[in-house]
Amino acid sequence: MPVDIKVPSVGESVTEGSIARWLKKDGDVVRRDEGLFELETEKASQEVPAPEAGTLRILKQEGDRVAIGAVVGHIETDGAVGKSPETSRVATAAERVQTQAASAETAPKDGPLEPALSPAARRAAATEKVDPAQIQGTGRSGLILKEDVQRHLETSHPKEKPASVPPPVAPAPTGRETRQRMSSIRQRIAERLLQSQKSTASLTTFNEIDLGAIMDLRARYKDVFKKKHDVGLGFMSFFVRATVEALKTYPLVNSSIDGADIVQHHFYNIGVAVSTEKGLMVPVLRDADTMSFAEIEKKITGLADKARTGGVTVADLQGGTFTITNGGVFGSMLSTPILNPPQSAILGMHSIQKRAVVKDDQIVIRPMMYVALTYDHRLIDGREAVLFLVRIKECLESPERLLLEI
Repeated sequence: MPVDIKVPSVGESVTEGSIARWLKKDGDVVRRDEGLFELETEKASQEVPAPEAGTLRILKQEGDRVAIGAVVGHIETDGAVGKSPETSRVATAAERVQTQAASAETAPKDGPLEPALSPAARRAAATEKVDPAQIQGTGRSGLILKEDVQRHLETSHPKEKPASVPPPVAPAPTGRETRQRMSSIRQRIAERLLQSQKSTASLTTFNEIDLGAIMDLRARYKDVFKKKHDVGLGFMSFFVRATVEALKTYPLVNSSIDGADIVQHHFYNIGVAVSTEKGLMVPVLRDADTMSFAEIEKKITGLADKARTGGVTVADLQGGTFTITNGGVFGSMLSTPILNPPQSAILGMHSIQKRAVVKDDQIVIRPMMYVALTYDHRLIDGREAVLFLVRIKECLESPERLLLEI
């Protein structure tokens, strides 16, 4: 009896996605929990496994938009469409013998068989040069998933990185134009950005910060910090901590609008924008107010790696109350970031440049950064927005404030 292959739910706000690619062909015999296709949504991509073992019948093609819960194919559990029962039994027995023989060849003498891996997990294990036998599978019947490989790397090999491979050289265009369909993620990003511009009263205010104190602090303690915590001391942890302090001082910036209601959040889930090949993603640091500098740096590094390697989940991207985006890593000197609804504000960081400034009535050269706060003027007045940036400036120019919480 055919078993439906349905598009799984991947989050409350996600209603549809698209089939990025099928990992199996129509008519292939698949095992239960074996990866069938990659589902691409507005937030992330994920591999959808087979609900049962049998023969795959594909109904929706690559690139098709599909709603959550839609049927995209079937698994014919007898595994032998168009064959007589006798032929099916013979074929199934032959396949079983071949599978056992192949397993016997790959298994060590008197040792266990090679663990079962999903296609994505197999690719990840090969890229990271990880022995699958060392990984604990969490899928059905112990199947090793891509997330299991990533979890194993985070716990056992936190600093191992795959050898850098130069990007493939794209073929030169043959005509005057090329046309390529936007991915589901890129389409959804475009829709949300346009919706943000139309549905909010966005306004941006600016300030500049002297980062000399933080740079001196990092220069003095970065080696000790690295040795103790096994992670580098970057600028982002300072900005996250300063943002939390500013949000505590001006809680309206940590709020959102729901119809005619103002929803004030008493927790601090800070989204950190990460640029990936598929578009901008914003993984969330949950309860950032409870995290140390080292915990923030480790979490940001882990989430950024997951976003860039396609391992980020919808759960990693949901629940943010405020966002930080850093255009400075690309050399941006000044910008006006766009709100990430339903959030009411977003902080933009920019490149650090040495500039002549007046300090104690003297012209000195200092490492300066322009910062921008875009906010929804329906909820936040200019006073709160300006003072919010001033509070961040105070915390970063005198980082001891972050430790003393003053």
